[in-house]
Amino acid sequence: MNDFVYRAYDQAALDEQYNARRAVPAFGAFVQRWQRTSEQVTQEFSCTLDVPYGDSPVEMLDIFHPSGGGPAPILVFFHGGYWRAGDKSWFRFLARPFVERGAVFVIPKYGLCPAVEMDDLVEQCRRAVAWTFRNAGEFGGDCARLFVSGHSAGGQIAGMMVATDWAATTCLPANAIKGATGISGLYDLEPIRLSNANEPLGLSNESADRNSPAKLPLPIIPPASILAFGSLESQEYERQTAAYADVLRNAGGAPVSMAVEGHHHFSILDAFGNPQHRLGRAVLAQLELA
Repeated sequence: MNDFVYRAYDQAALDEQYNARRAVPAFGAFVQRWQRTSEQVTQEFSCTLDVPYGDSPVEMLDIFHPSGGGPAPILVFFHGGYWRAGDKSWFRFLARPFVERGAVFVIPKYGLCPAVEMDDLVEQCRRAVAWTFRNAGEFGGDCARLFVSGHSAGGQIAGMMVATDWAATTCLPANAIKGATGISGLYDLEPIRLSNANEPLGLSNESADRNSPAKLPLPIIPPASILAFGSLESQEYERQTAAYADVLRNAGGAPVSMAVEGHHHFSILDAFGNPQHRLGRAVLAQLELA
C-alpha cells in the first residue's frame, strides 16, 4: 500500500512541488525590488493607473501608454501570487521593455481568494480583457492586436482567457486574443486542489476542473502561444507546461515551449522583461515589435 496523493507524490512531496516561495528563500528581496523598480517606471513612462473595468472596488487596471503613440499592440499581463496574494502595483516594472518598443501594457487587478472564489476571479479577468478590447482606441491601443500573458497563477488566468468563447459570452470577435504567453503557469488545478495550497482557495473537484485550461475545450484554433518555465523550478511546473502545450497542439495550435535555463519561479520574470533574453525577444516577436 502506498500513500500517493497525486501521481507519484505523497502529501509532503506534492506540497513541496507547489511551494515556490519555500524553494526561493530570497522571495522577499524580489518583491522589494519589483516594488522599487515599479515605482520608477510609473515616474518615467506615461501611464493611467487604477482605471475601473468593472463594478467591484478591486476591478481596476493600469495602462502604460505606447511611447510612439498608437494604434499599438496591447499586452495584458496577469500577475501571480497563487490567487491569494500579490498586487498589480508590484509588476509595473515589466511594462518598460514593451512600452519602449511601442506596445500598450495593461495590468489588471483582480480579487484574491478566499475573499472571492476562483470562478469569480476568472470572470473578473474576462471583464478586464473585454474592457481593454472595447476601449483600446481611448488609450492608443489596437484592439485587433490584443495579447494576454501571465505568471504562475496569472498563467492559469491567461489560459482561461484563451479558453473563453468571446463571441458567445461578450460579443467580442471569436479571435479577440491574438497570442498568449504563460510563464511558469498552472494549467491543471487538480494537484493544487490536493495540495495545501488549496486551503485559501477552497477548490472542489468541479471548480478545479472548470478552471483548468488543460482540461477545457477550446472554442477556436488557439492563437500563437509561448509557454515558459524555469529550469530551476520543481518538476511539476515543467510537467504542467508540457501538458498544456499538448492541449494547444491537439487543438490545432503550435505552442512554443521554453525551458529558461538558470531561472527559478521568480527570477523568470527578469527574463520575460529583458528584451535581450530569448524569452523577452520571443514575446516581442509575437507582438511584432522585435
